Amino acid sequence: MTRREMLKNWGTGFGMLGLASLLSEDALAASSPTATPLPRAKRVIFLFMSGGPSHVDTFDPKPRLAAENGKPLPFAKPSLERTKTGNLLASPWQFKKYGQSGIEVSELFPKVAECIDDICVIRSMVADNINHNGACLQMNTGEQAFSRPSLGSWLLYGLGTMNRNLPGYVVLSPAQPAQGAPLWGSSFLPSAFQGTLVSDLKNPIANLTNPRFSAQKQREQLDLLAQLNALHKTERLGDAQLEGRIQSFELAFRMQREAPDAFDVERESPETKKLYGLDNPLTETFGRQCLMARRLAERGVRMVQVYHTQTAKRASCQLWDQHGGLRAELPNNCAATDQPIAALLKDLKARGMLKDTLVVWGGEFGRTPTAESADGREHHPFGFTMWMAGGGIKGGLAYGATDEYGWHAVENKVHVHDLHATILHLMGIDHTRLTYLYGGRNYRLTDVYGKVVTDILA
Repeated sequence: MTRREMLKNWGTGFGMLGLASLLSEDALAASSPTATPLPRAKRVIFLFMSGGPSHVDTFDPKPRLAAENGKPLPFAKPSLERTKTGNLLASPWQFKKYGQSGIEVSELFPKVAECIDDICVIRSMVADNINHNGACLQMNTGEQAFSRPSLGSWLLYGLGTMNRNLPGYVVLSPAQPAQGAPLWGSSFLPSAFQGTLVSDLKNPIANLTNPRFSAQKQREQLDLLAQLNALHKTERLGDAQLEGRIQSFELAFRMQREAPDAFDVERESPETKKLYGLDNPLTETFGRQCLMARRLAERGVRMVQVYHTQTAKRASCQLWDQHGGLRAELPNNCAATDQPIAALLKDLKARGMLKDTLVVWGGEFGRTPTAESADGREHHPFGFTMWMAGGGIKGGLAYGATDEYGWHAVENKVHVHDLHATILHLMGIDHTRLTYLYGGRNYRLTDVYGKVVTDILA
């Protein structure tokens, strides 16, 4: 089959890859009657806290930081700095142990803490960029500066979609992050693999109904358009943008049947809507996003990315960027997301979906253990926290560690490339073999880096 034919048939099965050589060794072994069936996850829901949540205030308790509050950091800071932060700043919030695992979680996340035995908290994340733009690009695309395909685009390219009547990759973001479309774009991959942005949660997809023509008439229009495009393509072989445009027309037509139901959270029971916090102005926006993510996931959407960029009290594209106002703004952010996130985890588990749905939480980096002004923290890529749940992840595990102050990752470092390699592995893909030839070079999500973090796999 030619690459062109594979692109034409990308919507089902394994899409353009469809080749056993690109799957992980575990996935190949799954053909054996004694092997564990893989991939372990069928879909990903990435909860992205735009701006960078503070690890030492949420999931990484530091007693020594509290004991030495107000004192200077007792070692030299890295040369990579944005501002000269001051002395140590202890977390204003208490931590306590939860679940059978006894993992400590901040009082800011009491409901997520109830799910801690399903969660692997990675306390040793590291990234390479100290600014939002570069760090967000790296977390979403693996590259800090140049245009590269996003994680969701790579997954869609590698695995195709499970539902041809919906986009395979959906981005839910009421306020767009400052970096915008490059975070979910397909770059040099065919444009059919880019994310579909939904910013209006009340009217997610515009123009789903055609007031002028019946479905039969629309089908005739598209068939005629396909003939004209076929003639146009004969002079432009291998035009990925044209292929993507044709696919978008066909997808839009198919979406008329299923998308209205998929995005309509009002069809949920009153109990479910209350579970996600849709009855509370503080949690309503993110709760609607999380509930929508679950509805899309159960209908076969391969990846849903949920950006927390807006609350009832603040409309901003970088909500978790507390250079100041830490004591007021961080509790507001946590309160707006805590109940919806816990509801998503509990709802997925109750429906039997958590076992094959990988949920990822985090931002582009963490925050400094030292103070910026009197009530803020600076950007911090040297050691921070993310967590994962479901989809083949070992729950009730705190993996890796930062030092006693929360500055450097010192135990079992997990780089962004390692995170991406692990996500692909859980989806049944060997990250070193998922490549695309562009400009004379084979590119991949993890570039020439990355290793699977096997210790966190169930």
